[in-house]
Amino acid sequence: MSHINKIQFLTKEHWSLLLLADPSKEMVDKYIQKSHIYEIVDRHLLVGIIVLMEISNEEIEIKNIAIDPAFQGNGYGKSLIHFGIRESKKLGYSKISICTGNSSTHQLALYKNCGFRISTISRDFFIQNYEEEIWENGIQCKDLIKLEQLID
Repeated sequence: MSHINKIQFLTKEHWSLLLLADPSKEMVDKYIQKSHIYEIVDRHLLVGIIVLMEISNEEIEIKNIAIDPAFQGNGYGKSLIHFGIRESKKLGYSKISICTGNSSTHQLALYKNCGFRISTISRDFFIQNYEEEIWENGIQCKDLIKLEQLID
């Protein structure tokens, strides 16, 4: 049985997960201090993490979401996303967004299945903001895709 907890202190294991989703510690450091951070735990094992950060009074963004590779494909990511949507509503936001790379085909499908719709594409974001090339699914990650949904 899994459960989701708010966390105040990041362990080495939390950082390992965060860097799975965003390989730049510098980028993570920029938003982590001003975010709500939650972990999903199953049988006392850390399975995943989700980070929510306020963008405006109306909008909150899922800045980071990651599931330990040993637990992927078991619905934990979807559970965290639905939790993030419910938590965002409780916190008073009317819109939730998430960003990913053009090469993140599995994540794009997951986010769309959870009700998110593509709103904007920032061309060459990853080329301009990351020193090393990022490759995923045989595709170079170049563009940032923002997806969002209204919370009712």
